[in-house]
Amino acid sequence: MKKNVSVAGFSKFSKDQKINWLIENYFDNDKQVRNVFDQYLISDKSLQDIHDQFSENTISNYILPYSLAPNFIINGNTYTVPMVIEESSVVAAASSGAKFWSTRGGFHAEVLSVTKVGHISFRWKGSLEILNQHHESILSDLINYTADVTSNMEKRGGGLLNIEFVKVENLDDVFQLRAYFNTCDSMGANFINTVLEAYESCLEIYFDQTEELYKNYGSIDVIMSILSNYTPECIVRAWVQCPVSELNIADQMEKDISSLAERFKTAIRIAEEDTYRATTHNKGIYNGIDAVVLATGNDFRAIEAAGHAFASRSGKYRSLSHCEINDGVFTFELTVPLALGTVGGLTSLHPLAKKSMEILGNPDAKTLMTIVASVGLAQNFSAIRSLVTTGIQKGHMKMHLQNILNHLGATPDQKNKAQEYFMERRISHSEVREFLLNN
Repeated sequence: MKKNVSVAGFSKFSKDQKINWLIENYFDNDKQVRNVFDQYLISDKSLQDIHDQFSENTISNYILPYSLAPNFIINGNTYTVPMVIEESSVVAAASSGAKFWSTRGGFHAEVLSVTKVGHISFRWKGSLEILNQHHESILSDLINYTADVTSNMEKRGGGLLNIEFVKVENLDDVFQLRAYFNTCDSMGANFINTVLEAYESCLEIYFDQTEELYKNYGSIDVIMSILSNYTPECIVRAWVQCPVSELNIADQMEKDISSLAERFKTAIRIAEEDTYRATTHNKGIYNGIDAVVLATGNDFRAIEAAGHAFASRSGKYRSLSHCEINDGVFTFELTVPLALGTVGGLTSLHPLAKKSMEILGNPDAKTLMTIVASVGLAQNFSAIRSLVTTGIQKGHMKMHLQNILNHLGATPDQKNKAQEYFMERRISHSEVREFLLNN
């Protein structure tokens, strides 16, 4: 195998040329490697062409399981939720949480706000006080200057909400114009970035043509204009609630329900105070959230970045979920930023993303926010329930057993016998292999 291989004009290669170059340089000309990549291509060429256009230098498809989690009752409506994820226990946990709460009033969710923000960062010799004195004039100019760019969004009820100027901490003479937007049912990244770049020219003109500003402080030097994926004002809250007496979360009913409820609450409190625990805790929440975000063609990387920043907003990284027990009532809730879209982007291009939207009843962005947050809460509930009762590995290893059996090529009969044999036994790759050799 060759190391440190460089190539010129790779993006101009055809798909075949890219694969040939890869095999020649990284797989010692092993022609069988092509079969691995080819077997994941879609036989329908027009459909494959659509997938190829999602990215650059594509040579194949990387396939993840597309699953369904039924029985989600959210604000009185029943949903079957599409989920795309490779971790075997996630869909099972989400489905389990959905089923548990379906007989206890279901999930409740509300969108608290949908504001998104973008920044124009610039150098300037003046002060924040002077910038604020020109706030209204600049706002008026920005609105007029970009009317042709924002008109369609405004017809849908969105557009620019407001602007503010801020001083960037620890940087001399660096300021930001923060622009706040409502992008309706689109995620809004392209819209916001387009508007911000138009604002650049408007700002430069304003500072150059306003005599008192130009004479005393000179022109502005725009560093960059870009939306922020931190969306602390695009927030959804989801919660479940029931009397503690109905919170029979353990398999063995003889366990004290009140004691288990307190254990559950304490587990959440630990995640609120201990960053090590909070990191794994929130990762579990995003197991559920990411899976639905992927299935609907949204940007899971932006969603996660916003969520982890939001979890740190107090200055310490904490749990995104919270639990209370008051007057015999158990309440478990999740508050999370979710900048989602239901129109445009991959949501409108990917055939399965379109089908996901149909399965969910073609929701608007706010409804999708409530669905995604509820799945994250269901995932978190099931994980904590396992942790404070049977332990996390019991359910996880049952799912992992299937992966081991498939890897070892077990027959359907062997799989059935293995499921029964390992019901109460330790599961490991070596022990499953030994079982198969004797059965």
